[in-house]
Amino acid sequence: MSLLRKEEPDFTVADDRGRETPASVAVMEETAGSRAPRIGRAGTADGRWPRGAGRAVAALRARPVVIDALLAVTAVAVEMLLALAAPPALRANPLPVTLGWSALTATPIVLRRVAPWVGIVWTTALLVVGLRTDAGDTLTIVVSYAVLGYTVAAHFTLRRAVAATAALWLPVLVSGAIDSEAQRAFQVSALFLVLNNLLVALVLFFIGRTVHARRAAVRALEERARVAEGNQRALAEQAVADERRRIARELHDVVAHHVSVMGVLATGARRVLRREPATADEALATIEDTSRTALREMRRLLDVLRTDTEPAADLAPQPSLAGIETLVEQVREAGLPVQLRVDGDAGTLDPGVALTIYRIVQEALTNVLKHGGPATAAVGLRFGVYWLTVEVCDTGRGPTAEQNALGHGLVGMRERVALYGGVLRTGPRPGGGFRVFAKIPVDQLGRPAGEGAR
Repeated sequence: MSLLRKEEPDFTVADDRGRETPASVAVMEETAGSRAPRIGRAGTADGRWPRGAGRAVAALRARPVVIDALLAVTAVAVEMLLALAAPPALRANPLPVTLGWSALTATPIVLRRVAPWVGIVWTTALLVVGLRTDAGDTLTIVVSYAVLGYTVAAHFTLRRAVAATAALWLPVLVSGAIDSEAQRAFQVSALFLVLNNLLVALVLFFIGRTVHARRAAVRALEERARVAEGNQRALAEQAVADERRRIARELHDVVAHHVSVMGVLATGARRVLRREPATADEALATIEDTSRTALREMRRLLDVLRTDTEPAADLAPQPSLAGIETLVEQVREAGLPVQLRVDGDAGTLDPGVALTIYRIVQEALTNVLKHGGPATAAVGLRFGVYWLTVEVCDTGRGPTAEQNALGHGLVGMRERVALYGGVLRTGPRPGGGFRVFAKIPVDQLGRPAGEGAR
């Protein structure tokens, strides 16, 4: 369960990694990740069938030919049941002949989805043969025409559906016009037979086109729902990010206020330390409490800015200038000859500037190891009054254009240098190899920041 802390103005929620997230952000993240229950075709909340029925339905949907074969077998079975129930005098053909022709005329039902054009040709051929003999007059051929007429209209595009329907039903219309025996048997005219068959063809065609349009509409709605769900998720994530930025700004103001109070109290304590030790001691105690509060707020600020994909915070101290020599030794042990040269006195640099120098050297040497091949490298650090420079040169082949575009190392170095008002230049050297050069202004105590950047 989530733990709520009420001692702060904005509630915080502790996640499973121990990080504290503002409650407003936690609620928005939960909303962004939640999905409403969907009623499926089976009628249950998750759209699933019972376990046994679900497996059978899934197996049938994966094999539509099996469904068509069952339909064909059912048509043949009904045909044979009717033939068995009819008196022998009313049977047009013997039972074996009826069974054979019924199986032949039911075959297009099996082919209707895997090879519809073959089914149309098959049915037309059987129709022509049936006009020459009495054996072709079966119930299954009527079912085959109905199933094929619906299938081509429901699965084909409009132009192909019209062509397939015409190829399927024109022989039927012609046979109705020339089959005088059928006209005498039903005591109807040729025009009636043609109009009757044409009406059946049109009804099947429009039913198929209606199903086709409905399926297209369902697919369009599913696509729109998918896009809308993606947009909703993106908007929710954007809202979470906006809320995080808002809270970060507020926490930044709180931390800045605490630091300002600490500075004022430290100045006052220094001035009254000799005259009023008790007052100075009280001021120092207030500075202690304020610094701890500022530290807690800073940790919350970092937790708000950190995303879920980032690893947990490392409690080890960040590297500084003193770690560059160790880094160079590690790279040498990895097989890359490296020379380190330091000119000038670094003095007291801001920890962020020292970390930036270390990261630049680390990233540059790592690129030499990864892309430089057999090469040597030289690291140069120069500390001046107003500027410090970092230069890493190598004799390797350097990263290719594709590797340079895909990687984030150079981009990260540029961002770090720009944060402190410096410039970064990277690129091939005229004599071969690759060069990374950074120039960062030095902010000294007692002088406004950026004064030396002129």
